[in-house]
Amino acid sequence: MAMRSLLDPPPASAFARFRDRIPRFLLTVDTEEEFDWDSPLSRDTHGTQHVRRLANFQEFCEAEKVVPIYLVDWPIANSAVAADILREPLENGMAEIGLQLHPWVNPPHEEEVTQANSFAGNLPPRLETAKIDTLRDIIESRFGVAPLIYRAGRYGAGAHTAQILSDAGFALDTSVRPKFDYSHAGGPDYRNHPAHPYWVDDERSLLELPLTTAYWGMLRRQGDAIYPRLWRAPALRGMLSRLGLLERVPLTPEGTSVDEAIRGIDIALDDGLPLLVFSFHSPSLRPGDTPYVRSEDDLDELYQWWRRIFAYLEQRGVKPSSIKDVMRTVER
Repeated sequence: MAMRSLLDPPPASAFARFRDRIPRFLLTVDTEEEFDWDSPLSRDTHGTQHVRRLANFQEFCEAEKVVPIYLVDWPIANSAVAADILREPLENGMAEIGLQLHPWVNPPHEEEVTQANSFAGNLPPRLETAKIDTLRDIIESRFGVAPLIYRAGRYGAGAHTAQILSDAGFALDTSVRPKFDYSHAGGPDYRNHPAHPYWVDDERSLLELPLTTAYWGMLRRQGDAIYPRLWRAPALRGMLSRLGLLERVPLTPEGTSVDEAIRGIDIALDDGLPLLVFSFHSPSLRPGDTPYVRSEDDLDELYQWWRRIFAYLEQRGVKPSSIKDVMRTVER
């Protein structure tokens, strides 16, 4: 099987298409432990106190007729509360589940906890495989569903990740974050990757669903060349954004306003993307657990962000999708 590395941009011939040509969106949730984002990573310094908030979010999504995809990591997979909340929606098809690998908290614990090793794709293939297999097995045991989709924590895919996922029976990966570069921290460089879904292998057995990011502004066509040169110049990036020249817009409520996200949606649709992938971190459902939600007012704004985005997507004719829907309608 000719399996390409997730670190390499695909050829245009690998782009996926959907039979009905209706644009879609996915809501993915990095369902993970709470930890201090400003402190060094630790195997032990984390919590799962926000997990009860998943019940409210799930009710919200059901009311909006959106099927969230919970990408669950090791501490959440071991949470009895998470299993109690999600088991019924999973059984009823109102939610779906996948893996998110935070290697520093996921056994087997053979590596040092370092910045470089927080990107699972940097680990020896044997250890990356063992961590993925261990997490997959406990999720299937605790939640009663065999997960088919994977995201590397910190978007840390590696040269061997695609083959590991294929061998483990996964059908979908969503680790690639186009227009972002993590190489300064020892992670992947996705600046040249497309936001378009694509097949990772010639046999079309593993489908990549990149997180959606778009450039907006008068210079957006030159964004891939300009923006990466500005990563050490946040003031200049801010000036270009204020002048309407260039802005990077990831589709997430964390750090992206509703108006910015709408601009990103419009650009993505104008560029012909058949699938938009949204994301956020589950600890943002409890004030104080991420930098993005510090108060109950912030949490209200997060829910309002989703309400307005869902309404705009409906207005633009973009339908809510799911793993099941993607696998049923993608052309092979």
